Amino acid sequence: MRPRVPALLAALALLAGCSTAPSHRPQAATPAPAAIATAAPAPAPIGTGADDNLNAVVWSQTAVEHDLIYLQTYRDAQMQLLKALKDPTWDALTKDDRVAPVSHKLKPAVVLDVDETALDNSPYQARLIKSGTEYNEADWAAWCKEEAARALPGAVAFTQFAAKHGIAVIFISNRAKDLDTVTLDNLRKVGFPVSGPDAFLGLGTFVEGCEQIGTEKGCRRQLISRKYRVLMQVGDQIGDFADVIANNAAGRQQAVAPYLKWIGTRWFVLPNATYGSWEPALFNNDWTQSREERRRQKEAALRIK
Repeated sequence: MRPRVPALLAALALLAGCSTAPSHRPQAATPAPAAIATAAPAPAPIGTGADDNLNAVVWSQTAVEHDLIYLQTYRDAQMQLLKALKDPTWDALTKDDRVAPVSHKLKPAVVLDVDETALDNSPYQARLIKSGTEYNEADWAAWCKEEAARALPGAVAFTQFAAKHGIAVIFISNRAKDLDTVTLDNLRKVGFPVSGPDAFLGLGTFVEGCEQIGTEKGCRRQLISRKYRVLMQVGDQIGDFADVIANNAAGRQQAVAPYLKWIGTRWFVLPNATYGSWEPALFNNDWTQSREERRRQKEAALRIK
């Protein structure tokens, strides 16, 4: 989910799908002259390959396993879609997001995130690694305006299958409002069925009677619930399915605990090791900390048993 909450709004970085976590590159350490002969090799400087995000991005771009996971997920969802359509009680929204009662009168829909769910933005992440920089809104907007993101494996086929069977395809994105048009153009360009006033709900969507917190998607899901029976949700962040009240280990577990039986039937979760709310949860959602301090806290979270 894009974009990351800016540092000045770090206290609101409780995203589920849309909090972007930039990669980290440790600065070079210069040993004292007397210790040069015996000191361990210093970390590589920024821009020379010492990047926390390198393996994640290169895996997402080159590993066949990555593509197979996406194909598997979307194919599993498609195989169950008609069964869900026939069940008038089937709904994939949480009790908090379902503000209108489930009814056969509601039009069926599937809800998808955009970034790393429908569109592949790994080239942008690769650019950050090669330039030795972190996520910033200007570069991210420039990438989006290229309209060059490819469709992720299985996503177009799934959405086209849904549309063919009279199921509305709705995208919820946390891209900035001024990126709505280029995002829609990119989605259409690669084959997604995008039509109708509800097909795309971006970050600037106003929902009467609902106060949006940060970039949480709950208000927009509530808006959908007034007109649609949601058969499935697909995303790469917890926030694509439910609001996360506290973006820490306990809060993230609490958000999904009541809905574990929905995984693989109503909720379909895709892998994203390149960025997401999982990362700032490891350093108290404080992006103002240095890369070194963030990295230290991430290392502290490692299990060795």
